[in-house]
Amino acid sequence: MSGTAHEALFDIDIRGQEGFAVGAAGDIYHTADDGVTWQRERSDNSLALLSVSFSDTSVVAVGQYGVILVRNSEGDWRQVESGTKERLFAVDINNSGYAIVAGSFGTLLRSVDGGNSWQSVAPSWAGIFDDPDNRLGGLFDPSIYGVKVSESGRAWVVGELALIMNSDDQGSTWTVSNAGGSSEDGVSPTLSAIDMRSDGVAYAVGQEGFMLRSRDYGSSWEELRRVTHQNLLSVKTKSNGLIVAPGMRDIIMSTNDGESWRSVVGLDIQTGWYGSVAIPSAGAGVLVAGNKGNIIKIE
Repeated sequence: MSGTAHEALFDIDIRGQEGFAVGAAGDIYHTADDGVTWQRERSDNSLALLSVSFSDTSVVAVGQYGVILVRNSEGDWRQVESGTKERLFAVDINNSGYAIVAGSFGTLLRSVDGGNSWQSVAPSWAGIFDDPDNRLGGLFDPSIYGVKVSESGRAWVVGELALIMNSDDQGSTWTVSNAGGSSEDGVSPTLSAIDMRSDGVAYAVGQEGFMLRSRDYGSSWEELRRVTHQNLLSVKTKSNGLIVAPGMRDIIMSTNDGESWRSVVGLDIQTGWYGSVAIPSAGAGVLVAGNKGNIIKIE
């Protein structure tokens, strides 16, 4: 699928044959055939939607100015109260109706009823980051760009200054497993996205090709050798060792859990940007969404 220069798509989520993609001006698209064809869906919202996630019973999309939309079983979208006007970058929801939303300036929201109601679960940010020269001023609330929620009820989020946190109690408390800082030597890179497999292997990606890997459900992390210096905006991984990470002017892939990598070439990949990736469980190929309203399939 392709649109105009102003019809950017910021996120895509696929489960089985069904999927959703969201983007600029409140655009929402739905597929029921594994991403082969897409149909636009209507809502009263015209604000950009930056993330979408769905489960067996709920579909939630979030975006600019604190907007949260929920889709009912008839396919109608309605806006629910988020309690914030901050930009919301990411959402993930599981089949029990537990969801986490991540946003700007430390925003973290939780829902336990399929996205119908939300409450803030942001921790205190004081003392999390290394700040020997007080460059952050003691008032730094990091933007949170990526979130992953498991069916078991665990959650992980990533954001500025290489931050990674996890929660085992539906967001009531958070544990920091990785955090950088700011000093005369430099500023730690931003992390944009995280994906966690059921076997405990996880990848987090971000600024200038920065990539971390965990083999213990996010308790500890190791930095991987950078294979690109482009900003990576999303990541998905499968238990067969497949990793796909799209970003600015590059999409990198590995089929052996990061032992080797290659860049995907073709179309406008080397001149445009792709900010989200989905790996359908049915059929072959990987779907990525991004600039110009494009959804492309990599086989």
